[in-house]
Amino acid sequence: MTFRLTVLGTATPYPRPGNPCSGYLLRSEHTAVWVDAGPGTLAELQRHHRPDLLDAVWISHSHADHAADLLPYYYALLFAGQRPHAPVPLYGPPGLAARLETFLAGASSNPAAAAFVVHELHDGHRAEVGDLTLTSHAVDHGLPAFGLRAVHDDAVFAYSGDTGPCPALDDLAGGADLFLCEADGAGPYHCSPEDAAAAAKGAGRLLLTHIGHALTTAEAAERAHAPVARPGETVVI
Repeated sequence: MTFRLTVLGTATPYPRPGNPCSGYLLRSEHTAVWVDAGPGTLAELQRHHRPDLLDAVWISHSHADHAADLLPYYYALLFAGQRPHAPVPLYGPPGLAARLETFLAGASSNPAAAAFVVHELHDGHRAEVGDLTLTSHAVDHGLPAFGLRAVHDDAVFAYSGDTGPCPALDDLAGGADLFLCEADGAGPYHCSPEDAAAAAKGAGRLLLTHIGHALTTAEAAERAHAPVARPGETVVI
């Protein structure tokens, strides 16, 4: 099996019919990582992989459109027959576990550690997950937020998370075979299609995602001269 990306959803800031919020599945022959868990993505994940057999979950930042499906995933792992052999490794920004517990019913008796082994990200955080190497880069989104660089053998995948243009974004994309970049719109904490294209100059391929409500996918693709990720599609890295 080749290193590949499956798009679970791309919508922002709320799910649309047929398109959940941000969520992606990274897979190699031996490893599966759920990248961002926006609303609706847990259901789509099950079309491609058993949730209890994931090797890890990686969350770019704590905004609900990237993390809210951690809540039903918690209940699925503990109370609905999705029983992993051990708590699932969860990589996310500082404070993510406490934020999750705030929304869990009876949080004092439902600690995040019951379902997850939580690892807090920092700039340059590196994790070996199965046969993937995951490196996190701090990006500029007005709160702790990270982009991801994932390596399998000689193939490199980069994901912007949510961010405005910044040097870290250029470093993240440089040399990547596939660069998945948000194009929510211009502003200090998001990329425009042109920003995404500029950051992708050092990458082999650019794939746009998380298109803002003020843009159509056709407009974003034309402005960036790059394709837009489609929910359900799988791309070889």
